[in-house]
Amino acid sequence: MEGARTNSKFQYMVKALEEMEQNYLIWEENILEAPADAWTVVNGKKVLMLCSNNYLGLANDERLRRAAIKAIEKYGAGSGSVRPIAGTMKIHIELEEEMAKYKRREACVVFQTGFTANAGSIPQLVDQGDLIVSDELNHGSIIDGIRLSRAEKRIYKHKDVSSLDKILQDESRKYNKILIITDGVFSMDGDIAPLPDIVKICEEYNAILYVDDAHGDGVLGENGRGIVNHFKLEGRVDIEMGTFSKAFGCVGGYIASSEIVCKYLKNKVRPYLLTGSHPPPVAAACLEAIKIVQQDESLFEKLWENTRYFKKELVSLGFDIGESQTPITPIIIGENKPTKELAKLLFEEGIFVTPIFYPMVPKGRSRIRTIVTAQHDKQTLDIALNAFEKCARKLKII
Repeated sequence: MEGARTNSKFQYMVKALEEMEQNYLIWEENILEAPADAWTVVNGKKVLMLCSNNYLGLANDERLRRAAIKAIEKYGAGSGSVRPIAGTMKIHIELEEEMAKYKRREACVVFQTGFTANAGSIPQLVDQGDLIVSDELNHGSIIDGIRLSRAEKRIYKHKDVSSLDKILQDESRKYNKILIITDGVFSMDGDIAPLPDIVKICEEYNAILYVDDAHGDGVLGENGRGIVNHFKLEGRVDIEMGTFSKAFGCVGGYIASSEIVCKYLKNKVRPYLLTGSHPPPVAAACLEAIKIVQQDESLFEKLWENTRYFKKELVSLGFDIGESQTPITPIIIGENKPTKELAKLLFEEGIFVTPIFYPMVPKGRSRIRTIVTAQHDKQTLDIALNAFEKCARKLKII
């Protein structure tokens, strides 16, 4: 009875879902029944994981688990409040101080997720009479943050500094403030922003530069300090955003910047002000992850050794991996149906990957997005490569 009432009210949803089904756009949820390690259990089947953002393999690291258990014994399971009222525990302050030190910034503010860091902070950095200029392939959380702001927006062509410069030449005098936003590493293609050139343009026009380094943290730079450190631009980028949910193996987001910027955000950003703070075990695990990456360079060395090998072998097999420069390696198929079929065949072979299609990527650019981690080795990557070759030849993709 309830279903019939629901369908009558929400027939537009039924129609939309039918259209998505016809175009192979429905997401099928996969259930992990074990930790997110190189080998895991998905939907009851043991598989080789090749689609996790767990770059350094820290999600199930014993040191993080011990830190989480210790924190839960000391602080309990949750804070019971939002940060500004009664939800700021000592562990939250320690996390912010350690991240600021790691990123070599004056201060840091931690958010519940990376998405809320972007969607909450961007609208507070600009107002009516201001301009946001954003790369056309920036993450959806940036897009939502821009939409929530009252500023005007312009989009520049992907990584095209001349396109960015042209917009500023034409528009900059019309606005009070200019905010330029770019991903550091682009999450669907694995390519890197031309940050040195963007920094020069920001300095020329006195624009605020905001870099989302979610996929650069733990991957690029000295001990994974990210794209700003990678290009030796510390002190020249105004705001660095990042996440704990990828290389650090936990969950959460942060902004690292000056004392004044972080104090301002802590008093203005609604997701920070109005959402319960991190459970103590999560904050403790994040803190432990930051300490580990500053001490153990072998994790980065293994990550990049695996990345270089896997990319080289995929190209030699005839796959199109686009312009990836990082462990994010897309295998671009183009159409939705063969992309989903390839993912299905690979799962049958014991390889867990997910198909990526519009609106996450442009139409006609569907792909299998693979990510190797520090937990993989040549033997396991060869297992994956053999399966990719077998399944792709069966579908006549290569």
